Amino acid sequence: MNRFALFSECLLVGVWIAVAALPLVTFPAAFAAGTRHLRRYLDGEHGGLREFAHDAGTAARGGWLVGAAVWAAGGLLLLDLAAVRAGLPGGPFVGAVGILAMIGLLVAVVRAASCWEPGALWRTLLAEAGRDTVRDPAGSLLLVCGMAVVVLSGSLVLPLAVPVVGAVAAAATAVRARRPAR
Repeated sequence: MNRFALFSECLLVGVWIAVAALPLVTFPAAFAAGTRHLRRYLDGEHGGLREFAHDAGTAARGGWLVGAAVWAAGGLLLLDLAAVRAGLPGGPFVGAVGILAMIGLLVAVVRAASCWEPGALWRTLLAEAGRDTVRDPAGSLLLVCGMAVVVLSGSLVLPLAVPVVGAVAAAATAVRARRPAR
């Protein structure tokens, strides 16, 4: 397979994910549709924007709750960080635990989204993804590094973060593919 074609497909998927995630709570569904598109592309199956949009709509039926939960967890993290800044006893420890928990939650959501198929329940996907996050630290670190690249590229050149999301989708697809069979 032409590697440049795969790279360009990842960048295109990143743009699709970013557009579908504009309502903010739909980002797990958009990511799920993006990784499903990449799996279809790697398997040589037909898929395009129409299939992506259909998958995003189907995944959003339960995925918006996951997105809302992530935003609620982000709000709790901000509360934790406010306690750190206020100088409360134990604040730095609580802040560090909160940041690590948020990173773990994001990795689990990305892993769950990469395993999504139509008809799958997000609760089941998240439970399995949480176990995989702990069982496969190398894959989790790969996803953390991918998210860090998105944040850093976005802080340097904001429009660059949009297509780079596709690289994280490709990383999540690769982590899913290397997962040992159970």
